[in-house]
Amino acid sequence: MVTARKKAAETMERIDVIIEVLDVRVPESGSNPVIKELRLHRQRPCLKILNKADLADPAVTTAWLNFYNEQKGIKAVALSCKKPGDVAKIPGLCEMLAPHRDNRLKPLRMMIMGIPNVGKSTLTNALLKRRVAAVGDEPAVTKNQQGFDLNERMTLIDTPGLMWPKIEYDSDGFMLAASHAVGRNAIIDEEVASFLGDILLAGYPSLLVNRYGFSVEGLDGAGIVEAVAKRRGYLLKGGVPDLEKAALMLLQDYRTGALGRISLESPKSRSVMLADQALIKAKEQASKTRRIKGPRESRSQGYNQE
Repeated sequence: MVTARKKAAETMERIDVIIEVLDVRVPESGSNPVIKELRLHRQRPCLKILNKADLADPAVTTAWLNFYNEQKGIKAVALSCKKPGDVAKIPGLCEMLAPHRDNRLKPLRMMIMGIPNVGKSTLTNALLKRRVAAVGDEPAVTKNQQGFDLNERMTLIDTPGLMWPKIEYDSDGFMLAASHAVGRNAIIDEEVASFLGDILLAGYPSLLVNRYGFSVEGLDGAGIVEAVAKRRGYLLKGGVPDLEKAALMLLQDYRTGALGRISLESPKSRSVMLADQALIKAKEQASKTRRIKGPRESRSQGYNQE
């Protein structure tokens, strides 16, 4: 992480526009705070690519576009990096963000950044119209920075997926795991699938019914996983539901879009979560302050009595 961050910081000195690729289903959970810190320090404009728009809830995607496009120095677009027509728009958008870099003497220098498995390498290949970056379903396929000439007026740098040392909120970690931004060795599929099940029950219950054909009434996230196991016939010896296999099925159906177009967070839900977390932190701090003050006040009273 330290090496990747240092390399990114050094390269950013020579970059005109940052292209941050995000999974539009989890854009804030998957937005590395290190990338924001580095680009703001260098005062670089940012084109946010809200990728996988074909898998996300269109109404929520529109809300995210409005959210980002209201911010200074940011232009956000929703697209699929697998669609050449969508990708073809990106160079022109970058030129709009850095109009002073528009000729052979001053080529436009762009750097693609983002967390693992959001489509950075897919975007690089699509922009160059040839396969130059490895692409795979597992996170962290790209290992090193790679530089390319897009044309005589534009250069492009693809970077490895950059994760930050500690994810602050548990829900962010679960969303990233559900969207496959972290490898399976870092998660327990059943826990992630149960978390996903709770979100689906709250926002997309009809998609569960349509996909699996069972009633969701009275179920929670863990119950959804068990119901999938029974419905699909994923059973162990003695008829015990194979929860691990069912969890993988539910996660895969979400990731591929087989369940339908789903977003796991919206600007509104993000705001509510942050407010709740701030309240929890304030209560914890107040409790800590009382614990510290209590013994001090007791000692002070003892001294006064003496």
